[in-house]
Amino acid sequence: MSRGILFLPFLGFLPLVIPTCPLRCKCATNIIDCTSKGLTVTKLPVAFRPSAEIINLAYNSLTSIPNGLFDNLKNLQIVYLQGNPWECNCDILYLRSWLQWQQNRTFYRDVRCASPAHLQDRIIAYLTEDELISTCQHWYCTLALLSQLFLLIFLLVQAILVIFIICYLRRFRRMTAKTWSTSQDLHQHADT
Repeated sequence: MSRGILFLPFLGFLPLVIPTCPLRCKCATNIIDCTSKGLTVTKLPVAFRPSAEIINLAYNSLTSIPNGLFDNLKNLQIVYLQGNPWECNCDILYLRSWLQWQQNRTFYRDVRCASPAHLQDRIIAYLTEDELISTCQHWYCTLALLSQLFLLIFLLVQAILVIFIICYLRRFRRMTAKTWSTSQDLHQHADT
């Protein structure tokens, strides 16, 4: 039992020591090959090995890339992304931004939108932010409406609490005044 407790602090460092490799992929020190493995966004690891120079995610079922997935890979030279059914909506903004920072964007001209219909076959790196945001405005509107509704409910609850406190304080003031006058009457009767 005491040996298990000794090792608990080291478990927090485990993800830093053991680099992750997606299931069914082949991983070497600097190459991660996940070609045609049926990977989806949920099956991608939280992070790749920091030493990765080449990542092959081609011909999978990826519709987007999680935010920040490639950010800490300082040695990364190329990522193969073609052949995936990319959904060009709000979730693709990170990938688009990452592609735009690449020196050789022409290498990524096969990374194209599969949906929605009006963006189909467009190269993701060359999409404008307005085109992508226009595909997800309904989501932002719903979120804005819900947040305004919660804010209104919160303000109503606060108003009810303030009214309750004011009523309680007035009642307390009346009770205090009544007690004070009763004690004054008692002192006058006691003096006489």
